[in-house]
Amino acid sequence: MASNTDLMSQDVTWKKPLELLNGGETVKICAPMVRYSKLPFRMLVRKYDCDLAFTPMIISNSFNKSVQARDADFSTCKGDRPLIVQFAADNACDLSTAAEIVYPFSDGVDLNCGCPQKWAMAAGYGSCLIYKPELLCDMVKQTRSKISDDNFTISVKMRIHSNLRETVDLCQKAEKAGVSFLSVHGRTKDQRNDPVNIEAIRLIRENIDIPVIANGDIKSLQDVQLTVDKTGVHGVMAARGILTNPAMYSGEDITPLHCIKHWLDISLSLGTPFPIFHHHLIYMLERILCRSERRIFNTLGSMSAILNFLQEQYDIS
Repeated sequence: MASNTDLMSQDVTWKKPLELLNGGETVKICAPMVRYSKLPFRMLVRKYDCDLAFTPMIISNSFNKSVQARDADFSTCKGDRPLIVQFAADNACDLSTAAEIVYPFSDGVDLNCGCPQKWAMAAGYGSCLIYKPELLCDMVKQTRSKISDDNFTISVKMRIHSNLRETVDLCQKAEKAGVSFLSVHGRTKDQRNDPVNIEAIRLIRENIDIPVIANGDIKSLQDVQLTVDKTGVHGVMAARGILTNPAMYSGEDITPLHCIKHWLDISLSLGTPFPIFHHHLIYMLERILCRSERRIFNTLGSMSAILNFLQEQYDIS
């Protein structure tokens, strides 16, 4: 488990997640994203008014068993706070053990109950857990029993049921089990591009007392305010929107060039693997480059080729 403490030594004072969520201001959050919400990207979005960031989903069983897996899946640094580590788990022992491991380096753990991919559900992870309330609640209870620090949050990120009564019932059970807050993606496990069910998120918010975070179709600061106005949630979480524009929470409509410059500096200093480095830039430049330029940029095969392209097109180096 890597800790890049000397590379990104930003201010090491920070507010804990519940302090943020109960502070009266909308909390702006970077969602857990496989491959993408790793340390370099988290450090980038923190420069642009992102209040709280999640790691990608980590398989708790492998994480607990292998030092190599821990080093590959989780790295952090002084400025990478507040930080929530998201785990996939299908039993209380795996989740609570993983939580103990990351406790000294993070501000909370999150149980993934939202991943709709077939492999995850077949393994007992992700959105299948919303149909197993007893198991979900047991994982929360056992993890809290291992970590008594109330400032260390134990949260759940979930999708909704087709029958919203089931969703509200699950959320109330999770609250009684000791969940610190809930992040709700307003789609069912079978929905992909359907509109987010704002009414479902509002209903959950009105029926539990712990903080609720809305997830889904947050692509601009205007979307943030609209979602909060319609649901009364404590925070919002962006995935695709913040990938395309890491500066969206600061009010930028498209990725500004100085944000791309910050990405170059951060990712190169942290040794970001080339495919991830390139893919992030593909997202960031999606609304900046014309179609012919995108075709060229998306096929560039080396770091030097990308740096030359950005230097020639935008004087970024």
